[in-house]
Amino acid sequence: MDAWELAELLEHRAEGKRPYLEFIRTPSLSAGLYVLARGATDHQQPHTEDEVYYVVSGAGRVTVGDETRHVAAGSAIFVAATVPHRFHDIAQQLEIVVFFAPPEGSAAVGSGQAG
Repeated sequence: MDAWELAELLEHRAEGKRPYLEFIRTPSLSAGLYVLARGATDHQQPHTEDEVYYVVSGAGRVTVGDETRHVAAGSAIFVAATVPHRFHDIAQQLEIVVFFAPPEGSAAVGSGQAG
């Protein structure tokens, strides 16, 4: 069994000094922890894979395509592949578990796995 504790993931992500830490990758999906500090700017670009965000803690807003909504602990957001999206107006640090299917980057042209 593979299992993770949020506190350990947060510590490991902080050591890398990057907002995103991938903690699982299989042939069919990947998952990671994405942390955005209060007031941070989300610079991500649309991905070539479908993804689901699950907000573990924090508060802010998310825009997916042309729709914007408030997010907080317990929010789950689906973003289809290639749809522009970003978190913003981050009032409390967001800690988000992100799931990609297929794994992040695997559907990109030139990845060797694009269908």
